[in-house]
Amino acid sequence: MPDVTTPIVPAARIEGAVHDSRRHESAHKHVSGEAVYVDDIAEPAGLLHVYLGLSSRAHARIRSIDLSPVRQAPGVVAVFTAEDVPGVNDIGCLGKHDEPLFASTLVEHVGQPIFAVAAETRDQARRAAKLAVIEYEDLPAVLTIAAARDGERTLVTAPMTLRVGDADAALAAAPHRVEGRLAIGGQEHFYLESQIAMAVPGEDGEVLIHVSTQHPTEVQHIVAHVLDLPSAAVTVEVRRMGGGFGGKETQSNLFAACTALVAKRTGRAAKLRPDRDDDFQITGKRHDFEIDYRVGFDDSGLIQGVDMLFAARAGYAADLSGPVTDRALFHADNGYFYPAARLESLPLKTNTVSNTAFRGFGGPQGMVAAERAIDEIAFALGKDPLEIRKRNFYGTDAEGGERNLTPYHQTVTDNILPELVAQLEESSGYWTRREEIRAFNANSRILRKGLALTPVKFGISFTASHYNQAGALVHVYTDGSIQLNHGGIEMGQGLYTKVAQVVAEEFQVDISTIRPTATSTGKVPNTSATAASSGSDLNGKAAQAAARTIRERLVAFAAEKWGVAPDAVRFERNRVRVGDHDMSFAELVRAAYMARVQLSATGFYKTPKIHWDRAAGRGTPFYYFAYGAACAEVTVDTLTGEYVVDRVDILHDCGRSLNPAIDKGQIEGGFVQGMGWLTMEELWWDGQGRLRTHAPSTYKIPACSDRPRIFNVALLENAPNREDSIFRSKAVGEPPFMLGMSVFHALSDAVASVAGHRVCPRLDAPATPERVLRCIAALRERVAVPRQP
Repeated sequence: MPDVTTPIVPAARIEGAVHDSRRHESAHKHVSGEAVYVDDIAEPAGLLHVYLGLSSRAHARIRSIDLSPVRQAPGVVAVFTAEDVPGVNDIGCLGKHDEPLFASTLVEHVGQPIFAVAAETRDQARRAAKLAVIEYEDLPAVLTIAAARDGERTLVTAPMTLRVGDADAALAAAPHRVEGRLAIGGQEHFYLESQIAMAVPGEDGEVLIHVSTQHPTEVQHIVAHVLDLPSAAVTVEVRRMGGGFGGKETQSNLFAACTALVAKRTGRAAKLRPDRDDDFQITGKRHDFEIDYRVGFDDSGLIQGVDMLFAARAGYAADLSGPVTDRALFHADNGYFYPAARLESLPLKTNTVSNTAFRGFGGPQGMVAAERAIDEIAFALGKDPLEIRKRNFYGTDAEGGERNLTPYHQTVTDNILPELVAQLEESSGYWTRREEIRAFNANSRILRKGLALTPVKFGISFTASHYNQAGALVHVYTDGSIQLNHGGIEMGQGLYTKVAQVVAEEFQVDISTIRPTATSTGKVPNTSATAASSGSDLNGKAAQAAARTIRERLVAFAAEKWGVAPDAVRFERNRVRVGDHDMSFAELVRAAYMARVQLSATGFYKTPKIHWDRAAGRGTPFYYFAYGAACAEVTVDTLTGEYVVDRVDILHDCGRSLNPAIDKGQIEGGFVQGMGWLTMEELWWDGQGRLRTHAPSTYKIPACSDRPRIFNVALLENAPNREDSIFRSKAVGEPPFMLGMSVFHALSDAVASVAGHRVCPRLDAPATPERVLRCIAALRERVAVPRQP
C-alpha cells in the first residue's frame, strides 16, 4: 500500500486547491436570495405555527394560570405546558435540570417560556400567546453582578481557580503595585437569521428536525430526552445557518424541543420562529464581567505577580457559564508571562436570561483584563504601553531563562508573538505615528487622537476534551462526482468551502466535482458543536481521512489491474496516471466499481496531545495557539465623547491558510464585531429585569460607516502551524475578534491625553460616547485640568 500521508504534487493545479483563495461555495446564493434557510424550506401540508408565552416577571411564583383565552383564540389547535412533556422537562446542556422547557411553578427571568401555542398561522399563534392570564407572587430579584457578588453569591456552577507560583508573596515583594476594578459589558449575538426550528413527524414516533443550530447532536439528545425517545428516533438536519456566533450552540435546544413536542402530540409538522424582540429576551448573551485585579511589577514594568477575580453575570441557569468563565481565566494572560498568579472565576446566578457562548467564549473578557493590567503599569511608570507589552511577552529573559509556563501549567512552545508584533510595529509606522499624534494633541483644543497596538494569543481546542473529535462521510459515484458530509455547520464562515478544498486536494479533482450536503445526525453521528474555532481543524481532518481511505483503495486496485507498483499510480488534475496508462478520474472510478471496490468511506479525527484536569487547574487544554495583533488610531471629540476609527492595521496568524480570501473575511468581520462589543453594543435591563435594548432601534451594532476609514489586513507569511493541523493551517473563527481591543485601548489613549497621560483612564466597556465623555470629565477633575475655552 502506498504512503499517502502527503498528497502527490500534481503537474497542474486543480481549481479549488488548498491554500488557494476561493469564494464561499454559497456566496452567489446569498447575494441573490436563493440560499435556503429553515424558513425557506417548503412547508409540509398541515404545518402548525408555534409561538411562546413568556414570563413578565424576573423572579416569581406562578400562583395561577388561565390558558382558556389562548385555547379559544382564532386558529388555535393546541396549547402545551410543562404537564404535556412526556419525557424530561429540561433543555439544559449540562443535565443539571435547572433550565426547564416550560416554567411551571417558578419563573426566574423576564422572557422565560411558560407555554407554547400552536395555530394555523403564525399571526394567530403570536396573538393568542398574549392572551394568557397569569397571577404571580413576586420574589426578590437579583439583577446585577454587584447585587449577586455582594449578596449571597449564589453560583450557577462550580467556580475554578488557576494558580502558578505564590501570588500573594509576589505582590507583597513587588516594588510597585496597582489595583482596580474593570467592568465589561455583554453582547447580543444579533445573527441575521433568528432562532428557528421546524419539526416533521415520521413513522414509529420518529421526528425530523430542521433547525438553525451549531450543535445538531446536542439538539438530538435534548429532543430525545424531552420526548422520551431514543436518540436514533430523532434526526437533526442543517444545511446552513444565517449566523450563530455561539448564540446557537445551546440556545437552539428550546426551539427544536418545542416544535418536536408539538409535532409528536399533534401528528402535524410544526415551525417556531420568534420575533426579533422575543429572540432578544428569550436567548442568552455574552457574559458581562466585573474584574477585580491586583498587579505587582518592577521598575522596568516586568510583571511579578497577578491576582484577578472574574465575577460574571451568568443568569438564572448554568448553560455554558462554567466553561465560559473557565476560558476567561485561560486567557487572562493573553500573550504575557505571569511568574506568579491567582485567577478565580465567579459565575454568579442572577434573575436574567441565562448567558451563553459567544465568539471567543470568555477569552475576550480575560484578554481585556490582561490589557488593562498592561495599561495600568504603563501609566504608573510613564512608559508607552507597547513597551510594557513587549517587555512581558512569553519567551526568554535576559539571562536566557524560560518564561513559557501559563497559569494553567501548559508550556507555550509555538510562540511567534514577539516577531509578529515587531513586524506590525514597523509596517504600521507605530512610533512615527505616535510622535505625530502627540504633536496633534498638543495643538488641538477639542479633538484628541489615540493610538494602540494590542496583541492576541488564543488557545485552539475545546477545553472539554471529549468535544475534540469529528466524523465525515465521503461517497464517490461512478461518474466521478463526490458527495461530502461531515459534522460541521456552515454558518457563513466558509467551512463547507474549506473542507471541500481538502477533499478536492486529496483526489486532485476540481472543487466543482465536490458536492457538500446538509449536516445530518443521520449521516455522521455524535458530532461536536461547530464552535471553539475548531470547525476546519476537526472536520477537515475527518474528511481527509475518509478521502484517503478511498484513495488507498483506488491505488491498490489500479496497481493490481495494470500490474504496476503502487507508487506508479499518480493522481493529477482530474486524471490518474497508472504507469503508462492515463485516464480520467471518472474512468478509474468506473473501473473500480466494476471490480467491486468500495467507493464510500467514513473518516474520524481526534485532536492529539490535549488533556485537562479542572480540579487541579493543570493540563494541556490547547493543541496550539493562534496569534495576531492590531494597531488602531482614533479621533475623539472631547465635547461630545463621539469618535471615529481613522485607521486599523492588522497582521494575523492563520498558519498556512486553507483559503486566504475566506480567512481575510473572517478577520475583517471578527475585528468589527469585537470593536462593536467594546465600543457601542450596550445591553440594559431596567429595575424590573426587563431588557430594554431588545431591537435594532435600541441595540446598536456596527454599521458600514463605523468601519475604519483605512483598513489594512495582512496574513502572516511563512509561518505554518508547528502542529500537524489540516495542511498546517490555523483556526481563524474566534482569534480575530480580540483584535478589536486595539480600538478600545486607542480610545483610552485619546482620553488619557486630556490629562497629559498622567493617569490611567480606567475606561469601562462598552466605551460608548457617553461613557467616554464621563471618563474625560472625571480625568479632568481628578488632575485639575481646566476646560479649554
